[in-house]
Amino acid sequence: MKDFRGRVAAITGAGSGIGRALAEELGRRGAHLALSDIDAGGLAATVSLCERTGARVTSDHLDVADRQAVYDWADAVVSSHGQVNLVFNNAGVALGSTVASMSYEDMEWLMAIDFWGVVYGTKAFLPHLEASGEGHIVNMSSIFGLVSVPSQSAYNAAKFAVRGFTDALRMELEMAGSPVSCTTVHPGGVKTNIARRARIDESIAAYGAGAEQVRSSFDRLLLTSPARAARQILSAVEHDRRRVLVGPDAKVVDLVARLPASLYQGIIVSGSRRIRPRRADSSAG
Repeated sequence: MKDFRGRVAAITGAGSGIGRALAEELGRRGAHLALSDIDAGGLAATVSLCERTGARVTSDHLDVADRQAVYDWADAVVSSHGQVNLVFNNAGVALGSTVASMSYEDMEWLMAIDFWGVVYGTKAFLPHLEASGEGHIVNMSSIFGLVSVPSQSAYNAAKFAVRGFTDALRMELEMAGSPVSCTTVHPGGVKTNIARRARIDESIAAYGAGAEQVRSSFDRLLLTSPARAARQILSAVEHDRRRVLVGPDAKVVDLVARLPASLYQGIIVSGSRRIRPRRADSSAG
């Protein structure tokens, strides 16, 4: 897909961050937009920005964890626009917790959005994309879909799952000679609201920081603007790439992921031990 003009793009999580930036960039390039988000206020702001580009825009309040709602939205997009050519399964949330302290409810909440939301969006739109004769699915993983880190077990699980799911889908589409392709996105630190809106359990204090410290520290690691991320993602679609590493930090993490697990994990564990607060009973005896 070398030209987005006249194509119809459906984007989840369009109320802010990368989703909003994708919508604006696609609007400037002449695409028609079907936008969704669970944040009604953020979604309305994105719609207003995109309408200034001259794009035809529809929007829907959507919880991507609701399978039937995602299927209904896919049908509504085709009903409103006549077809759909691009799907960006971008909506996501974050959770910081140790495995021992993490509640099943919190993990299920994250997996329902970050993994199952991608699966629902892919399967709901795939028949419509094939019917259009030209389509592309973009699924959002993360650098945490390349390496694992303490306190991010649920996020790691979801993002590794998205990577595996999308890689398998890409091969199946090629084997079937489908007119649809797909790309996995691995963003590094992008300036979005995901960290500020994350659920953070106090168990991560074991790694030397409380919830607010984690949020502020994470903000300092955000190296890439959403607009730049959107341009990199759309370039990957234009070149039909299997994966795209967004941001310089993503490229570094990709190199780290190629090291022996014992090496990179050992470095992380050693670093964690240096900053880990001393246990209250460490001086006893």
